[in-house]
Amino acid sequence: MTLHPGRGFAAINYPIGMNLGGDPSQALVHSNPDGKFTVALSSIDLGQGMKSVTRQIAAETLGVPVEDVYVDTADSDTGPHCMGSFASRGTHRVGNAVIQAAKEARAVMMEAAAEELEVNPDDLVTDGKGNIHVKGAPSRSIGTGTACAAAQFKQGKTVSGRGIFLVPLSPVDPETGEMTPVTCFAHAAMVVDIEVDDETGEVSVTQMNSAYELGRALNPKLVEQQLVGGAWMGMSHALWETTEPYYPDRSHGPIDFNDYLMPGPGDIAPHHISILERPAPDGPFGGKGPGEMCANPVLPAVANAVFNAVGVRITDLPITPEKVLRGIRANGGAKPQRRW
Repeated sequence: MTLHPGRGFAAINYPIGMNLGGDPSQALVHSNPDGKFTVALSSIDLGQGMKSVTRQIAAETLGVPVEDVYVDTADSDTGPHCMGSFASRGTHRVGNAVIQAAKEARAVMMEAAAEELEVNPDDLVTDGKGNIHVKGAPSRSIGTGTACAAAQFKQGKTVSGRGIFLVPLSPVDPETGEMTPVTCFAHAAMVVDIEVDDETGEVSVTQMNSAYELGRALNPKLVEQQLVGGAWMGMSHALWETTEPYYPDRSHGPIDFNDYLMPGPGDIAPHHISILERPAPDGPFGGKGPGEMCANPVLPAVANAVFNAVGVRITDLPITPEKVLRGIRANGGAKPQRRW
């Protein structure tokens, strides 16, 4: 038995969202009587952090503490329209819609504060801590909650806003018909180190190193968690998960998670991540988001690493020990490639 080390590389250029019908998303923002704000969305949080990032975006735009914002994604029937939580579009499309809605609500809040302080709205600023100050005279201030209450109970104003984001139509080259289907791309590169047992065909991932360019990281910890979790998912698809070889016949396949093969905690390899921030000009505060790109580069990187380790090129997933052993035997033994 010999353990053959291998290293595989993969790079990805990933489009953000779609362009069908402008790929619209909508958002509604309104103040409650106590001065807290609710952001209503139909964009569902699938675990990617939609609620967290839109909460931050709304708070930053409104100029209020993040704890004063609640995000409601309860019902797509009663909430504002959204194309959906897919295509890595959430941060970019929904974030832009939230900014527009929050700007409209903020304008009403500032008008209400100006009326209470008897100044022009343009002379007011927020401090992000729940206060609205007169420029150059910080002692003259009013709480955002007090301003919202005054708007609703004294001035008869609704502190609310509506927002929608549409992808601008791409110009079409009259001669070639070429156009740009999306407004921005995210990018990543990944190196995976593995070991292949030439007796059992087992593949063990020993280390992953990756670099992701995904616009501005609006929530760095959330981004890191998504990248780590996505890489685990990609590794699982590359080496374990399948309903084959009998699909769609399930008579010999797994019927629950007790039988379905997935990696466990002991299979997880160290993952070193570099996040490269290049703010997107049309993204909310420069953000684009990692989205599905978290998992995608892992699969080809693992396949390339297996080829580097034993000279076996496997083109159908998952890369099971059986497939590795068949490849080794077909090649007349393991044939390690040059390491780099």
